[in-house]
Amino acid sequence: MKPSRAAGRLTPAPENFLDAGQIAAVQAGRREFLRGAFLAAAAAIAAPEAEAATQAGDPAILELPEHSRGLGQPVVARGYGLPSQFEKNLQRRESPGLTRVGAASVSFAPLQGLFGIITPSGLHFERHHQGWWDIDPSRHRLMVMGMVRQAKVYTMDDLMRLPAVSRMHFIECGANTAMEWGNVSVPTVQYTHGMLSCCEFTGVKLATLLDDCGFDRRNGRFVLAEGADGSSLTRTLSMERALDDGMVAWAMNGEMLRPENGYPLRLVAPGIQGVSWVKWLRRIEVGDQPWGTKDEVVHYVDLMPDGTLRQYTSIQECKSVITSPSGGQFLLDKGFYNVTGLAWSGRGRVKRVDVSADGGRNWRTARIESPVLPKCLTRFNIDWVWDGGPAILQSRAIDETGYVQPKISQLRAVRGKRSIYHNNAIQSWKVAESGEVSNAQVY
Repeated sequence: MKPSRAAGRLTPAPENFLDAGQIAAVQAGRREFLRGAFLAAAAAIAAPEAEAATQAGDPAILELPEHSRGLGQPVVARGYGLPSQFEKNLQRRESPGLTRVGAASVSFAPLQGLFGIITPSGLHFERHHQGWWDIDPSRHRLMVMGMVRQAKVYTMDDLMRLPAVSRMHFIECGANTAMEWGNVSVPTVQYTHGMLSCCEFTGVKLATLLDDCGFDRRNGRFVLAEGADGSSLTRTLSMERALDDGMVAWAMNGEMLRPENGYPLRLVAPGIQGVSWVKWLRRIEVGDQPWGTKDEVVHYVDLMPDGTLRQYTSIQECKSVITSPSGGQFLLDKGFYNVTGLAWSGRGRVKRVDVSADGGRNWRTARIESPVLPKCLTRFNIDWVWDGGPAILQSRAIDETGYVQPKISQLRAVRGKRSIYHNNAIQSWKVAESGEVSNAQVY
């Protein structure tokens, strides 16, 4: 093609232009070439896929479903995101008849369906004494009073301007596993251990508030926390614990607290029973002795074998449970399984978890997954090959203080069978030859 100059630029000679029909023919040829190349490439890819599917015995994978052939759903501003419709069976569940009124009942977290250590906010267990409220944060107030230099009343805005911290901790109701003191009574881990959750809490340290009000460091030995619900639930904390890791929290898992978990403000008291994590927190009082409120001298006490009541035993001792396989589940076939569960201690970090498949005669050490944090759930895993015969799965946790999780017989030897709170015994899951997993007790 000979160049020619026109208007100062290089252009093809007029005799070399293509007409519209020729251009269309060229474009059609290109499309046919690309289509042929695409089909050839697809055939080259499909051939090994078909062979692999045949070897795996599942040719259905070669039939592309609608979501692989079409345009998906658009971005929709639908507000708060929801789980998949196929996960709707994973939910908190109440135990019918556990309490006389629903406002004082419990909903259990589905531990069998959770992964890692964080409990989603919408699956966090509930325990109420007078029902829950959705309180207007603009009207909520927190008073700090008692043995302080200056009593103060804080708005939510005041609190959220103070230095904030975020920490991950477990919370466990003192009555968790209560129904297993006498004998096997519930079928699944959701009901045996489901009054347990673990979240990231954000708020201001209780020590910061006490310092702000100038608490009496010489004589102020205890702190009283009071909630704003109808039961006016109140609990005593030692000053040592309050200053250590106590927190006044407004957020959980990166968002504001849920109403059923104390919105807009709750106490976080790591390592001790959940009733002390006062929800809808409205008042903190510094004193020189325990207050002896109804929720710590009549309720949440341990009935001992001689009939006496042990008070102020708030620590949640070292404990663990296998969440899968667990009661209500089925092993579909013999072979390899990943046995997984949770361990925790109110005294610090979990140091080790052992797992037995023969009811405690032999133990193997499980893998502890990170992070391993103080007073926080810890995930453990261990490989297990089921031979198709009967088995009894157990886990046994040991914390950094050296405390070893006891067998139910060891716990009953000290506490008897009529107690309610602080059952941290080893949990047993019986695997039948059919693959059915059920709750069991090994003494």
